[in-house]
Amino acid sequence: MGIDTDRGAGVVQRLRDGMAAGVLSFPLTSFAADGSLDPHAYRAYLAGQLAAAPGALFPACGTGEFFSLDEDEYRTVVTVAVEEAAGRVPVVAGVGYGWAQAVRFSRIAEEAGADALLVLPHYLVAAPQDGLVRQLAEIAARTPLPLIAYQRDQVTFTADALRRVADIPGVIGLKDGHSDLDRLQRLTLAAPEGFLFFNGAATAEIQARAYATVGVPAYSSAVHAFAPEIADAFFRALRDGDGKSVDLLLRAFYVPLVELRDRVPGYAVSLVKAAARLRGRPVGPVRAPLTDPSDSDLADLRTLLATGLDLVGAAL
Repeated sequence: MGIDTDRGAGVVQRLRDGMAAGVLSFPLTSFAADGSLDPHAYRAYLAGQLAAAPGALFPACGTGEFFSLDEDEYRTVVTVAVEEAAGRVPVVAGVGYGWAQAVRFSRIAEEAGADALLVLPHYLVAAPQDGLVRQLAEIAARTPLPLIAYQRDQVTFTADALRRVADIPGVIGLKDGHSDLDRLQRLTLAAPEGFLFFNGAATAEIQARAYATVGVPAYSSAVHAFAPEIADAFFRALRDGDGKSVDLLLRAFYVPLVELRDRVPGYAVSLVKAAARLRGRPVGPVRAPLTDPSDSDLADLRTLLATGLDLVGAAL
């Protein structure tokens, strides 16, 4: 099968334009109280995300609990995202596990109308550079959709490996979750012109200025999933060189959020979902193995959320 070259070029341009205009939205997946997928609530939640004009929509990725979805649920999640986006922004669906399973998800995403795929780190095992490159090559050979590689956890590319990754037809970019700026600078210099990079660190705003210094100003925002007002205010301040507002938001909201996030494994998703519920968003609970925040952590989150919204409401 392989990449549709014209389609890939169009997606790259749309993503580049979107990444310059706003943060990248990684929406939560809505579950009912019994843990079942709630498509109607998810549709309503997505409408709010899209109303905030993100640069692109990335359904069924880490924040969207891809790892907890079966294939039928995945189809619904991506289909609803494509329908709600209605061509306004690119839709990049997550795929993962080993390449054979990733291909199964990629076919579902293609049928659902996704524009591209984010290849999440493979399952369980560490792998050499040749294997990481081949993983992407095997997926790319079996889908017409463009691919964005995601390096974090057990996936880390060398500059030489990234050159080979960029040579794979259909691989258009890299999301970085390691925050190793020395390595990332080497990767950006090794990549061909036009290859996309974006900051995918947890709570990416914390390191957004640092990423920009190595040529990677675009970033995903978990905060956008529950408080697009705060995420957009930070994005505008950073874009406009308003260092005072950037520092204020980091000091009063983002750093305390990270400290709260680091209390319990899995809070990078659980806190985001809890914050969305605090704001009345219909997202429901997380699925195991994640757990919802404790009452005391939820109280701290409520206070912190109010602080962030007050700052934005006061126009910083």
